[in-house]
Amino acid sequence: MSGERRATVAPGPLGPVTVLGPHILDVLGRPVEAIPPGQGSARLTEIRATAAGTAAGTGVDLAKLGADVHAIGAIGDDLLGDVVALAMARHGVDTSGLSRKKGVQTSATILPIRENGERPALHVPGATPLLELADIDLDRVGRGRALLIGGPDALGAIVEEGLAQVVAAARAGGAIVAVDVLHPGRPRDLARIAGLLAATDWFLPNRDQLLALTGRRDPGTAIGDVLALGAGGVAVTCGADGCLVAWPGGGAPVALPAIKVDVVDTTGCGDGFTAGMLAGLLVGADPVDAAWLGTACGSLVATGLGSDAGIESLGQALDFLGRAQPAAAARIAAAAAAVTQSGTRPRRRARRGADL
Repeated sequence: MSGERRATVAPGPLGPVTVLGPHILDVLGRPVEAIPPGQGSARLTEIRATAAGTAAGTGVDLAKLGADVHAIGAIGDDLLGDVVALAMARHGVDTSGLSRKKGVQTSATILPIRENGERPALHVPGATPLLELADIDLDRVGRGRALLIGGPDALGAIVEEGLAQVVAAARAGGAIVAVDVLHPGRPRDLARIAGLLAATDWFLPNRDQLLALTGRRDPGTAIGDVLALGAGGVAVTCGADGCLVAWPGGGAPVALPAIKVDVVDTTGCGDGFTAGMLAGLLVGADPVDAAWLGTACGSLVATGLGSDAGIESLGQALDFLGRAQPAAAARIAAAAAAVTQSGTRPRRRARRGADL
């Protein structure tokens, strides 16, 4: 970035944030091109275990960016659950909201990462669907500045029997409510969470998920379907094609290109995007600048193995973004600095939307 001053900001708290949903133990190894036959073996460069999933992975990234993260989800009373809680706690996440379910294993995934960063998965659903309303401290949710519901499509009866109360508690406190999904997507999944999306400020799927949920072939049309449900905005990650951002009255979806990096592993890139976008919104950035920060964070995650790779702090993410988009990085840094100096954090903007 010749002759340009990078946008920097001292890491500062984004305030309290709640992440609710799948908490998964990922065990990753690379590079894996084939499983050895019989009882053969292969040497790998790296093996890691991380707290992952659309709640846990995003929660870790948000903690790195300066949020006070409270994690809510169901895990088993097994060693895998111990590892998930410890991995999150090492990044400063408050795991007291994790409910240990007796006799059930923690959700877990084995990921053999190919040389090009692709990631086939071997998954056990485990305890994730067993989260109940009784497991959740609604007062704590109501004190947060953001609520991320990661993977409602992977949750059980709470979607129909309690999630409305969780969202209502967050909205009553003026929190941003965001939703991501975990599974590849089916139209019946969209029907199940349509009421949730009507009370959501931001829906953050990837492109394949959005198209599968809506049954559409065109992302723009699919985004229109979600906005018609009442969602306050949609940000869609598109892999190497960047992302699309849209909101009511904002015109056609805004397309942002990807930021090129040497890809090691694509696990958790979507979680990184969600964390970065929420961080931008929490410091008062407009949706496009917030999406730029999300793009930067997703790209950083791709540079290492596992969903917790790449991101170090808000300042580091802004420095990285500044190499590609210095103006956007400078605007976000100025907004973050103003929040830090004044101690007054932006609240969720009023928006049209039905109650869940």
